[in-house]
Amino acid sequence: MLIHPDRLFPAEPATRKIARTLYEHVRTLPILSPHGHTQAAWFASNAPFPDPAKLLVQPDHYIFRMLYSQGIPLEDLGIGQLELKNPRKVWRVFATHYYLFRGTPTRMWLDFAFQELFGLKQRLSETSADLYFDTISEKLRTPEFLPRALYERFNLEVLATTDSPLDSLAEHRAIRESDWKARILPTFRPDSVVDPAFEGFAENLSKLGEKTGEDTSTWAGYLNALRLTRLRFRELGCTATDHGHPTVRTANLPTTEAAELFGRLIGGSADTQQHELFRAQMLTEMARMSLEDGLVMQIHPGSARNHNRKLYEQYGRDVGADIPMPTNYVDALRPLLDQFGNEHDLTIILFTLDESAYSRELAPLAGHYPCLRLGPPWWFHDSPEGMIRFRKHTTETAGFYNTVGFNDDTRAFLSIPARHDMARRMDCAFLAKLVAEHRLEEDEALEVAQDLAYRLVKRAYRL
Repeated sequence: MLIHPDRLFPAEPATRKIARTLYEHVRTLPILSPHGHTQAAWFASNAPFPDPAKLLVQPDHYIFRMLYSQGIPLEDLGIGQLELKNPRKVWRVFATHYYLFRGTPTRMWLDFAFQELFGLKQRLSETSADLYFDTISEKLRTPEFLPRALYERFNLEVLATTDSPLDSLAEHRAIRESDWKARILPTFRPDSVVDPAFEGFAENLSKLGEKTGEDTSTWAGYLNALRLTRLRFRELGCTATDHGHPTVRTANLPTTEAAELFGRLIGGSADTQQHELFRAQMLTEMARMSLEDGLVMQIHPGSARNHNRKLYEQYGRDVGADIPMPTNYVDALRPLLDQFGNEHDLTIILFTLDESAYSRELAPLAGHYPCLRLGPPWWFHDSPEGMIRFRKHTTETAGFYNTVGFNDDTRAFLSIPARHDMARRMDCAFLAKLVAEHRLEEDEALEVAQDLAYRLVKRAYRL
């Protein structure tokens, strides 16, 4: 057995018993996955996944950043290759170094998939590498492991992707026009056309104008192009936007000043500080548009992206070399909150990679402003300890109901049920301790557990 039935529950017997009881009431609830990075194309074509290495190793930066840290070249893992010439060799490299993941959430997610999906009980290692590769490869060729079948097996009710404004969304349209009625929803991620530091920014603005018929060389035309693109996303079921800015700085410039700033930007004369001011202004503009069209706004700041310049130049974005950095929320959000903070019809979900901000800034902000909610522990912190730290540092000030439950934020499709199971277990463990200490009645804890696993997500993301 790779995973224990009582994993992640408290060691103290009486508290563990309470956690088990709570968990049994949320274990089989449908999964809402309102933010992630899976691909709509998988479900549009419903083609078999190619092989274990391509499915589990190549797209998962949690895996290859750990292997790279131990001196394994990314070339040996097939990173940057459209087709793997020898997927079994890649898998053997991964299996031989699987011990590196001991004590990490990645190990728990993978073991969950190996046991619960593929029926594997022997631990992955160099000696079991071929057994794993052959077993998984064989199952991936069966109808039960096609993407749509796995969606249903996972008990997914909603799965949201993350999409560029320049994406045609053809795969989303194909899914909606098919006989399969699952809810695969796009999410509007405008970084490529609102962040001047994004590679190809000027070209992206031109493409945005071509797609919308708007003159994106003018401030008014640019904003209207974004509104029209959001409308196109909404027509395909989109309920949320997502913003991966370096900081959460906001600004609220007069229209003339904003237009002048935009002019300097597209004219090529804006400096680094003006780039940051433009991003700040665009967060406020996005909030204004969300108030108009009802899209929930997510802000994911605080990542020093592409920190390893050599890897970025060789492989491009998103190769696991992103590093958390300190983030200011109180001062940075003030211009936006001065304008929209008291709006009950606006929902802004804040995430952080800076855990020091939980009790000092984020919980007090979300515990006051009607428009703010706290997203779950994110990226480096979606771990058992990270989830407990989040609850400990935010609950006393923001409560449970200024949070939005859990989202998995994953590129690794097979990890979705494992990640949600981990979150449900950790919330039940936290609640069980409150019950054991007579700080919460068990019937209340049961209701909170169900809210955190399902109802809060559904409400926050307007699903």
